[in-house]
Amino acid sequence: MRIVLQRVSEAAVTVDGKITGQIKKGLLILLGIEAKDTDEMLPAYVNKIIKMRIFEDENGKTNLSVTDVCGSLLVVSQFTLCADISHGNRPGFTNAKAPAEAERMYEKFIGLCKEYPLTVERGEFGADMKVSLINDGPFTIIM
Repeated sequence: MRIVLQRVSEAAVTVDGKITGQIKKGLLILLGIEAKDTDEMLPAYVNKIIKMRIFEDENGKTNLSVTDVCGSLLVVSQFTLCADISHGNRPGFTNAKAPAEAERMYEKFIGLCKEYPLTVERGEFGADMKVSLINDGPFTIIM
């Protein structure tokens, strides 16, 4: 699994000019599911993301989680994170999970996120999405 986690002051995803997900303060999660990934891996990733202390406390230290700051999540599927660029100049995507299985796991990932006291917004799996964000910091973590 490849995840790009961005602390944002706001983010939105649109499909065909229509907003499918939008948040204010929180985390934008770009999620790439690889062929080798399993359902059993999902809870640990979600738990790690939710509990990650990357928001500033009153002293300016990154001691707070997304739940501590009453933040939100915007989860966007992004199979291009699974690209193999080791040969030639055209990325290969054989490392990505097959679309039907990846979509099922994406939905399960979102379901696990919704088990926490957070607003969870989403992109549209497989769609041509436009993602806009204001990266707060910037603060970006690759998992």
